[in-house]
Amino acid sequence: MNLRIFLVVASLVLSVLLGLVLGQRGGGAPQAAAGDARVVIGLSLDTLEEARWRADRDIFVARANGLGAEVVVLAANGDDTTQVGDVEKLLTRGIDVLVIVPHDGKAMAKAVRMAHDAGVPVIAYDRIVRDSPLDLYVSFDNVRVGELQARYLVDHLPTPGRGRIVRIYGARSDNNAALFKAGQDRVLAPYLERGDITVVHEDWAEEWKPENAKRIVNAAITASGPRFDAVLASNDGTAGGAVQALLEEGLAGRVLVTGQDAETVALQRIAAGTQAMTIYKPLGSLARGAAELAVKLARRSVVVAPRAVDNGATAVPSVLFDVVTVTRDNLLDTVVADGFATYDDVYRGIPEAARPPRPGT
Repeated sequence: MNLRIFLVVASLVLSVLLGLVLGQRGGGAPQAAAGDARVVIGLSLDTLEEARWRADRDIFVARANGLGAEVVVLAANGDDTTQVGDVEKLLTRGIDVLVIVPHDGKAMAKAVRMAHDAGVPVIAYDRIVRDSPLDLYVSFDNVRVGELQARYLVDHLPTPGRGRIVRIYGARSDNNAALFKAGQDRVLAPYLERGDITVVHEDWAEEWKPENAKRIVNAAITASGPRFDAVLASNDGTAGGAVQALLEEGLAGRVLVTGQDAETVALQRIAAGTQAMTIYKPLGSLARGAAELAVKLARRSVVVAPRAVDNGATAVPSVLFDVVTVTRDNLLDTVVADGFATYDDVYRGIPEAARPPRPGT
């Protein structure tokens, strides 16, 4: 495979722009020439069981179609063997670029090698593929997500900067879980070193499942009693499991719970006061941006990636989008104002008299 990466040092700014120009590949599937109106994108998803990924798929496909591209979508339902098989099917179909949301970031290194053997460039979407010559990584700044979660927790403990907490990490197989944790650790480190904040229990919620998060909180309560101030949950699914455990103990709304993804049910919990915050990742920007980048790679156009992320094998050219903290105070100004969630969805179950004024009234 002949991948040429040009490094362009921009004058007067302290950054490196990585321009990817992918030339015609020998062998493998036929490749779209620059300027061709129709290209085929293979989109390999870990799962479509979560609403978040169905939304990503729909936005991605709509934008790619608008640019004259066809998208073939396959979902692996959380199974690595199935996902490798999906990639084989997409390559046999004759795709021009592969976009992959890996179930396991290490296991899917095989998929990258298969695609390259077929002369097809690969974009990792939202989750990086480890230990592989990946062409491009498109995601949010996931270390920043962890930093914002931990900073909110520290600042909103009953005594700011002091307290007892439970930590719920994500799936061990998901590199993003490690990035969220790294961001959290960066903020928490000085408080933990001084003993101002104590972690009474911590564990990984395998597969990001809420029921695993619930078991972690139940274990914390069994070991330490209900004597903790906050649960640092790494996403909204695990936050939901934590809140369920707290509801059963009569602690919901009294213990601060973090999250991220701005799932509708999490926004409803925030409106009701059982979850304190979430991180809004503008999925529309990510999905549309990834579709545009995929079409450019398929057409062998230049892609400018202002960041680089180490995946264990190489510094992968990366495009990282920013994120926003959402709380009860700014629900209307963020997710509702952006059209990400409707007013009625967010405040479903909240008595009319307890709701803020509807926008435009």
